[in-house]
Amino acid sequence: MPEKTSSLRLVVSPPKTVRSRTIAGVYLITDQHDNLFDRVAQALRGGVALLQYRVKDRPYQYCLEEGARLKKLCSRYGCLFIINDNVKLAADLDADGVHLGQDDGNPQQAREILGSDRIIGVSTHTLDEALKAEQDGADYLGFGAMYPTDSKIVTHIPGTSGLSAIRNRVNLPIVAIGGISPANACRVIESGADAVAVISSVLSSARPDIAAAELKLLFNRLALFPRGGVLSIAGSDSGGGAGIQADIKTITLLGSYAASAVTALTAQNTKGVKSIHGIPPSFVKDQIDTVLTDLPIDVIKTGMLHTPAIISVLAEYLSEQPHYFPLVVDPVMVAKGGASLLELDGVSVFTRMLLPQAYLLTPNLPEAERLLGCRIHNEDDMEQAARRLQGMGAANVLIKGGHLNGGDAVDVLFDGNNIHKYSGERFFTSATHGTGCSFASAIAAFLARGEPLREAVNRAKFFIASAIRQARTIGKGHGPINHYLAAKESEK
Repeated sequence: MPEKTSSLRLVVSPPKTVRSRTIAGVYLITDQHDNLFDRVAQALRGGVALLQYRVKDRPYQYCLEEGARLKKLCSRYGCLFIINDNVKLAADLDADGVHLGQDDGNPQQAREILGSDRIIGVSTHTLDEALKAEQDGADYLGFGAMYPTDSKIVTHIPGTSGLSAIRNRVNLPIVAIGGISPANACRVIESGADAVAVISSVLSSARPDIAAAELKLLFNRLALFPRGGVLSIAGSDSGGGAGIQADIKTITLLGSYAASAVTALTAQNTKGVKSIHGIPPSFVKDQIDTVLTDLPIDVIKTGMLHTPAIISVLAEYLSEQPHYFPLVVDPVMVAKGGASLLELDGVSVFTRMLLPQAYLLTPNLPEAERLLGCRIHNEDDMEQAARRLQGMGAANVLIKGGHLNGGDAVDVLFDGNNIHKYSGERFFTSATHGTGCSFASAIAAFLARGEPLREAVNRAKFFIASAIRQARTIGKGHGPINHYLAAKESEK
């Protein structure tokens, strides 16, 4: 896959006080449905970089008032605020810029009204229109449509092939538009889009913050290695096979950057856990805060959280953050040797406070049974369990079927709409220490690298199967998996 060595930047020269601005990432265009402000606020929390205010057939005063509220919201999140078509409205709102259609005037004329420090974008559909917009002084191009869309009638669809063609001919940032969603955005980004413009795929989502975050992550797929960053919040395994140690190995070997916050120290080896020393919740919070306020973390993965107090502190901290972090939650409760890794009253706190914040919940069968208070006997039960856990608040649920008897090892993913199954060879081996930690960390790493969820799970499934198959005998109990050889095989 090609690497993107640098992003196109829009630099406005005079006046000298104006900072360079990047046209890249998720470009959100507003709709006119109810609760717009709240939905936009959620989307901005998810990582929207540019907001285009598009409004039709409303009184000018209404547009001024609504636009002023949205501009203030954009300022809070460091998001550029662009007005669609209307240069006068852009001037009155002191917006960051205006986006013009082919029939909405010339970029030079708009700049005379708005000033040299404003951003001017132009909608284009062909190479000739793109070259003319660049010659006329546009700062970025809107280009499309990529795919058919319900938001407007599209008569010309240049698609990703058209995008690739103009990418090599213009030197401006390109915002791809038209029917883009997390399901097809990868190809658009790989074809040369610096940003993707979306409406309904974010604003019509039940969780605009998650929808925006999913799109934002996809841009990491062209970054230099390490691609993206993952913060693991988990317990330490002195034996090195599970916990923080397994997480760091997995994330690093799979090409992402690993940071950590330790929740507990364990004295353990392949035969079992001898003792556990809990970390004060306030210090766990300090670790998390110092990482997130400095390092570019894209995904958070949790493992052993140990106490209700730590779960509570973590859940409250994350809910208070101005930006949403996709959270991969591995609900670690019992060690491979049978030792309890979560205090008894921790389950209720977990289900009430942290589970609803999960982007992906990854329980094995015993963990799912404990969370739901029921038995799971087969794949049909797994599907129902995944639906029930998703109904408790997790955006996506992956139930791992390694504990079922016979046949292939099947994992079941429910994304809120559809069930997806991942089947792999079942290995009869004792070298399975750290499989749950490593599987969840692999998913987090692939998400941080810019893979959409279903592909991240698929690649992580391949990785963990390879790690079990290639395990070497280490220790006298449940030995560790082979992270190194599995990572090498995963990148072939």
